[in-house]
Amino acid sequence: MTASAAAGVQMVAARPCISASPGILTARVSRTDCMLSTTATFPKISCSWPLRFKRNDVVVRAISEECGPQGLPIDLRGKRAFIAGVADDNGYGWAIAKALAAAGAEILVGTWVPALNIFETSLRRGKFDESRKLPDGSLMDIVKVYPLDAVYDSPDDVPEDVKSNKRYAGASNWTVKEVVESVRNDFGSIDILVHSLANGPEVTKPLLETSRRGYLAAISASSYSYVSLLQHFLPIMNPGGASISLTYIASERAIPGYGGGMSSAKAALESDTRVLAFEAGRKGKIRVNTISAGPLGSRAAKAIGFIEKMIEYSYVNAPLQKELLADEVGNTAAFLVSSLASAITGSTVYVDNGLNTMGLAIDSPTITS
Repeated sequence: MTASAAAGVQMVAARPCISASPGILTARVSRTDCMLSTTATFPKISCSWPLRFKRNDVVVRAISEECGPQGLPIDLRGKRAFIAGVADDNGYGWAIAKALAAAGAEILVGTWVPALNIFETSLRRGKFDESRKLPDGSLMDIVKVYPLDAVYDSPDDVPEDVKSNKRYAGASNWTVKEVVESVRNDFGSIDILVHSLANGPEVTKPLLETSRRGYLAAISASSYSYVSLLQHFLPIMNPGGASISLTYIASERAIPGYGGGMSSAKAALESDTRVLAFEAGRKGKIRVNTISAGPLGSRAAKAIGFIEKMIEYSYVNAPLQKELLADEVGNTAAFLVSSLASAITGSTVYVDNGLNTMGLAIDSPTITS
């Protein structure tokens, strides 16, 4: 990244397109035969034709056909990402993987063991090729798919009924500890960890009807799994790396129907994000953030039972009245794990068209009447 930044500075200095320290004038230049001097407080431009200046601006710009837009690139080349919780091509985990790949990162994924065979078969047969397309026309390359069940930290934690379950037959090394060991053996280290998984077996039950077992299962799969993944991956994460998870506004607002302890699990996840940001930051110089994403009609979300109504409610009531795209969450994730977000950690970042800011449903019959 340092070399790239230096090269960028040299390239800009060699072009007639300039960006200067705060000054008084704005120069709009349509030709390229200017001479640039940077020995003064701000650049001096001498040209062979008249310039038109606008006062009370804060930058000096020279615009030419050679200059094009000078944006801030998200550059993840040379970075390796592990995304836990990718089992199809229509969820936030997939969108995040695509965004990181588009920025140049090497992609590894962890897929829930019972879904592994279908996922790998679909990849191999090209079922996902259309959704694998990146902005440059190439296909996202998933370097390796690992079987993963993040509910279990080590083989000793796996109960016998799971070990003998036919849905796990033929798979091995899928507990958190084993997956991390496999990644270490295969690649040595990673730079980015993404937690994109959750499960609440009683999610359709109101909290007052949720069993202890169902509640604890939701916490285990949806929040502690993140603690475990970061705990085990941290020793092989390169300093300066980043980790993100996905949460939901039910962590801080009552969302009837989002039950079974899932709202509590998301609240725990956000609290853990702040604590992990401190601990991982001090111990490994790793940044930790979470994205509070709006509703998306993914396969996993359909388990809630009323996801379409949630999407419609968001569209009607959010400040930005538009469909929320998975790619928008993916792009936010790419930013958060990049050097552009190098001072951001311990944060909950909302990507929901602004719905989290609303205190009143504008489609309420009381309001519309």
